[in-house]
Amino acid sequence: MSGGVDSAVAAARATDAGHDVTGVHLALSRNPSSYRTGARGCCTLEDARDARRAADVIGIPFYVWDLAEQFHRDVVQDFVDEYARGHTPNPCLRCNEKIKFAAVLDRAVALGFDAVCTGHHARLAPAEGGGQRLLRSVDPAKDQSYVLAVLTSEQLARAMFPLGDTPKDQVRKEAAERGLAVADKPDSHDVCFIADGDTRKFLEGRLGSLPGRIVDAGGAVVGSHSGSYGFTVGQRKGLRIGAPAPDGRPRYVLDIEPVSNTVTVGPAEKLDVTDIEARRPVWSGCRPPAGPAGCLVQLRAHGDAYPATAWADGVTLRIRLRQPARGVARGQAAVLYDGDLVLGSATITGAR
Repeated sequence: MSGGVDSAVAAARATDAGHDVTGVHLALSRNPSSYRTGARGCCTLEDARDARRAADVIGIPFYVWDLAEQFHRDVVQDFVDEYARGHTPNPCLRCNEKIKFAAVLDRAVALGFDAVCTGHHARLAPAEGGGQRLLRSVDPAKDQSYVLAVLTSEQLARAMFPLGDTPKDQVRKEAAERGLAVADKPDSHDVCFIADGDTRKFLEGRLGSLPGRIVDAGGAVVGSHSGSYGFTVGQRKGLRIGAPAPDGRPRYVLDIEPVSNTVTVGPAEKLDVTDIEARRPVWSGCRPPAGPAGCLVQLRAHGDAYPATAWADGVTLRIRLRQPARGVARGQAAVLYDGDLVLGSATITGAR
């Protein structure tokens, strides 16, 4: 129970369904004295109190589990390390993988519980031969299957997502009808552990100033920067290039090379990619395709789904898009779908 409306209603629905429910709030911040600012964050003392009040209204036991050190190591430090490598990570995906459905699920099972129930907007359906398959939420604007696609079949078998069949406005209405004070609480967004939303400043505070060059596609120096970690592929704003391109067209980040600390910029069409390689594929309740298979692929949270052909090549997932995509960055997840059904996920390592 994060202290938000979704997890509160999920707990209430699980209780109504006859399950023996215990509410757990995760203390993930090393400095939990800070208070939530607007819709940013989800790990403050205020959130813990909101979660406890919701549990009291529902009538279930409530505990706080301190996972701050593991969260810092597996999510926050991973976030910093990935940016230092020139990648663009998704910390919500990593939190689901390493914390909510690994550390929390393992502890829950050890304590005798059967499943972890969350307020994620996604659906589950029975899989052939047992287990569960992951599907998109009925509310496309709130769908979170992309950040859950990293879950293994074993983890999905012990997951519950009671809100996947309900639009968000109906969730808020239900919370109000249940007397839950969080009914109108703003959703958290951005990166929960960066309170002010300034990722560049957060990274600079941990990686320091690392001056380097900004070059065009031909290698000519067009500017400078204080750290290549402050950029991501496809970025247009904040490049701090004094002079416009010779043709006057906007320039975008095309590549980040952390060893030489060089950022390459160029026109939008040079961002077009059709071939993607990804590592560490996880198959969501299904087997890897025996050969090239048609599917849809989503390359960022709430991004478009592209028609594609995908196939497993040993430990590598290869994806060929039927139309070019832009802004594909190393470190992002490529999630494969068959309609609303999640097939699998892998971390992008290259694109061309």
